[in-house]
Amino acid sequence: MPLKRAGALGVHSIDHFAVQVPDLAVARAFYEAFGLEVKDDAGGVALYARGSAHKWARFTQGPVKQLSYLCFGVYDEDLAAFTARLDSNGVTRIDGAAEGLWIEGFDGLPINIRVAEKCSPDGKTQFVTASTAAGQSGAILNSAAPKVHPRALSHFAIYTTDVLAATAWYEANLGLRLSDGSGPVVAFLHGPHGSDHHLLALVGSTHRGMHHSSWDVGSFQDVGLASAQMFRAGYKEGWGVGRHVLGGNYFYYARDPWGSYAEFSADIDYIPADCEWPSAQHAPEDSFYLWGPDVPPELVSNLEPGAPV
Repeated sequence: MPLKRAGALGVHSIDHFAVQVPDLAVARAFYEAFGLEVKDDAGGVALYARGSAHKWARFTQGPVKQLSYLCFGVYDEDLAAFTARLDSNGVTRIDGAAEGLWIEGFDGLPINIRVAEKCSPDGKTQFVTASTAAGQSGAILNSAAPKVHPRALSHFAIYTTDVLAATAWYEANLGLRLSDGSGPVVAFLHGPHGSDHHLLALVGSTHRGMHHSSWDVGSFQDVGLASAQMFRAGYKEGWGVGRHVLGGNYFYYARDPWGSYAEFSADIDYIPADCEWPSAQHAPEDSFYLWGPDVPPELVSNLEPGAPV
């Protein structure tokens, strides 16, 4: 499959996200239980998939939990065109010492655009199903249950004050494309150069914030094992196991100590760079989940403060 869509100016990946939290030790404990590697990082901590050198997230300490910024990766040959388009669209620049362009995104969310290697998948991620032959035992003892380690960040979901207007902003400025949506409730956006069904999800709220990070695992069994893994670690609040409609992935959401979520996701749809995805708006009952437990009311509670700190 082509790794770049001809004639399309758009980000290719979410390189990483950054969040401030009141207690870094609490963040370390949660994400280590989740199966990620947590390493010290310039006064904070960073998240890595096991065996990978890519930094997927950075956490720093602050008075309250707050989404700090999103960082998107672009191809080197596209940076000048990105700069020109953002300036032409009147996007506000943010002075920053770090690399790349810093801009004020929709709802004032800081966004970093930098040249980076593509870390979104180049094809549909491997999904494994296993069954035991007749006459053989399929039992897995709890004492021997393996720990689940996510392979990579699949997507990131944020709260926004206006789903439709935010969708238009990300399309016009970052080159993302609508995969599917449900009017003012939710929108799922993919990258033009090949990405999962959604690279970025937008959830309606009164103010901006982090809804969840989603992490790829390799089987439905992994999703179930991961939910038990979090329960045993003491993180008993969440949602799932279930299967989404839009994107089609199996899921379990573990509620973090600050009221947002980390999702184990398996077998999400993939949109290649040369695919014209039939995007559509769907009724609410056809936009959330196909099967699973009832949705806890707190799943869409945006507990971040209404203004940046």
